[in-house]
Amino acid sequence: MDAVVMAAGEGRRLRPLTEVWPKPVLPIAGRPVIATLLRELASAGFDEVTVVTGHLAEQTETLLGDGAGFGLQIRYTRQPEPLGSADAVRCAFEAGVRPPLLVLAADTVFASGDLSRLAQLPKGTTAALGVRPSTDSEKTPVTVRNGLVTGIGEGEGELRAAPLWILGEEIVASLRELSGPPFELAAALRKAISDGKEVVAVELGPTRDLTRPEDVVSHNFPYLSKDGK
Repeated sequence: MDAVVMAAGEGRRLRPLTEVWPKPVLPIAGRPVIATLLRELASAGFDEVTVVTGHLAEQTETLLGDGAGFGLQIRYTRQPEPLGSADAVRCAFEAGVRPPLLVLAADTVFASGDLSRLAQLPKGTTAALGVRPSTDSEKTPVTVRNGLVTGIGEGEGELRAAPLWILGEEIVASLRELSGPPFELAAALRKAISDGKEVVAVELGPTRDLTRPEDVVSHNFPYLSKDGK
């Protein structure tokens, strides 16, 4: 399975920080979030990763280098415009990755062992979406039934979409047909569900995310946050 890390976004909700630094180099627990993510991928058994860069790309590429410091081989491709997550995957596909793909966003740290569990998914899985417990109204709600995602962007439970996808060959091919911009993976998965395809729900533990400037404080200086956690 090829791994793709999306690190091209402008991080608009993190401004003014992202006017100076790209979101992937901002820290969680004192370490650039993308560095932690790459180490987790290496621990999960991945050897090669394609990183899609865009906004302030040089900073991310300089930080990561060729990947040797993470036990990986890294290749880069750039997304010329911020046209959405599905467009980022199309850029990676044009750079040579082939399905099935593990796709991750470079703004989230996952619980220990969560990425390793992906190897347990059956071969030939059409698609999978990470889901996590969260009551954050800014995160996309999902509905899950019998281990399958039945709705994205709907539901009132405590499950939210995580920026983790597994995309089989059929789903990757369908990305060319999406309307937009923006071109989003959520739209591709919704269509797959409506067409009767199975989208597996990968249940994850709590995640740590960089979405707003205050997240940088709470994830690096917990004693300064409101609840001290």
